[in-house]
Amino acid sequence: MCGIIGYIGKEKKPLQFIVKGLESLEYRGYDSAGAACIDPKGNLFIKKVKGRVKLLEDLIKKTPQKTNLGIAHTRWATHGEPTVINAHPHVNADNDIAVVHNGIIENHFTLKNELIKKGYSFVSQTDTEVIPHLIEEELKHSLTYQEAFNNAVKKLEGSFSLVVIFKNDPKKRIYAAKMDSPLVVGILKEGFYIASDISSMVQHTKNVIYLKEKQIFISDGISVNIYDLDGNEVHVKPEKITWNVEKAEKKGFETFMLKEIHEQPEILKKIARMRLKNKKIIFEELSLSKAYLKRVKRIYLTACGTAYHACFLGKYYIEEFTGIPAEVILSSEFRYTRPKLGKDKLVICISQSGETADTLASIREAKKYGSKVLSLCNVVGSTIARESEGVIYTHAGIEIGVASTKAYTSQVMTIFLLALYLSEIRGEDKDLNKNLIFKEIRAVGDKISQVFDNVKEIKKGAKKYFSYQGAFYLGRHFNYPTALEGALKNKEISYMHAEGYAAGEMKHGPIALIDNNFLVFCIATKGQVYEKMISNIQEVHARKGLIISLATQGDEKVKRISDTVIYMPYIVEELSPIINIIAFQLMAYYIAQNKGCDIDKPRNLAKSVTVE
Repeated sequence: MCGIIGYIGKEKKPLQFIVKGLESLEYRGYDSAGAACIDPKGNLFIKKVKGRVKLLEDLIKKTPQKTNLGIAHTRWATHGEPTVINAHPHVNADNDIAVVHNGIIENHFTLKNELIKKGYSFVSQTDTEVIPHLIEEELKHSLTYQEAFNNAVKKLEGSFSLVVIFKNDPKKRIYAAKMDSPLVVGILKEGFYIASDISSMVQHTKNVIYLKEKQIFISDGISVNIYDLDGNEVHVKPEKITWNVEKAEKKGFETFMLKEIHEQPEILKKIARMRLKNKKIIFEELSLSKAYLKRVKRIYLTACGTAYHACFLGKYYIEEFTGIPAEVILSSEFRYTRPKLGKDKLVICISQSGETADTLASIREAKKYGSKVLSLCNVVGSTIARESEGVIYTHAGIEIGVASTKAYTSQVMTIFLLALYLSEIRGEDKDLNKNLIFKEIRAVGDKISQVFDNVKEIKKGAKKYFSYQGAFYLGRHFNYPTALEGALKNKEISYMHAEGYAAGEMKHGPIALIDNNFLVFCIATKGQVYEKMISNIQEVHARKGLIISLATQGDEKVKRISDTVIYMPYIVEELSPIINIIAFQLMAYYIAQNKGCDIDKPRNLAKSVTVE
């Protein structure tokens, strides 16, 4: 989940150049940071800090180095606590090989023991440190630096990407390898930029090469050479980035998360315009045939974190609109639950980044047993998109805030449209009021804007309740996943202990926690489970719990039994999760703000989870 950058070219101050770019990757990890380059005298120059990239940037300013290549890293700790010693880059004993690494080397204990027996010493707690020592050992037996690099990479097991520079390489090249963890090459006018995420290079270039599995990248700053692990050259065609730099900036908002919350109306309007044409739902990029989709007998939905909650809604939508049974499985558990896969079973994966390690593992498991995979993904060209037989892009744009907001609502809207599409092509839509549904889809963006108009009440509630230690989020049917996602947002950015529950489960244990110091967020907007939610709120009210309810505009019944009511515009029940989650995103945001939390960079979290 770490952020890595490499550069080779004619930039006059490449170290400052890449460290500045590292700031845009800090959402991938911010425990520590470091950079290395070959200085004008040919020595390896390294600076590392514990903490944020800004500390590294300040340090680099004091020690400028003119050189043509460098590497940098921002860390999300896995092996070893956040310290300067554990920070990347890591080097060998002679300080002539420097490595930055993302992912996990699963066989590092075995490699480390072998290297110790050969006389190598280790100073850090990381798995990464085996890499420079292993390359050094390979150099004793190899003819070239490329051969040593290839041989070392072949011995590494796990999911990782890495970038390496050598002090003594006469050609002064940069080396990189990708094994299941993302790595992208940006093509500049006078050089090349290597990163774990394209967000760091959108302001410099639109031309990129997405490295594929088990590929090696080597460059002297003039030419690009890509090889497989056996040393065979591979020809790769560059692709165009469609995102622009403005989408990766705050544009006047105090945080990326707040900006991304406010982008949701326009994103959802755009999705409606793209997907609804002449009373038909269009997925132009979907390569799975209608004939196959008509034959599907069961659907599995799998994802992690926020995307898992989108899967939950997908299950409800698919079973509401079609006759297909659907099951939701956490990606981290997918391989162990032994789902009954096969040719007539479709696996739907949802991922914002398209690089989520557990979700990738689920895809490979599904394909191994003959199921086709359809992925809903935000990033064009990502590993998940490339490995799936079908892909639908969610078009949320770059999401920098670690806590997902616009990516989630675009996923929910897309899976809702997909369920309707499946209903249509299977002839199961005859009883649906398509005119009403399409009208409501097109109205979602404007109704979210109405929630923003009510932000004063949300801010007032956040100020009133931010100091409380714990909260329940209760919802039913379509809004049970909304309760789960609302609780997750609060946990992620404010560190309040929050749990989402199906409201009917309260009396089966959790209600024991309710007293006059316990917050309970209740989703009581109008729909088929409205009266049951009123009963659940009454249960909490009778035990003096502090009740914050989402209710449909004008609802007095909910107001009488709640401490705080946040009124929501009416929309058909199926689409209410998209509207309701906006209020919870904002509530979590302002609770975190009142507590003084670092909202864009919550502790212990990283945006793209590329390790299992």
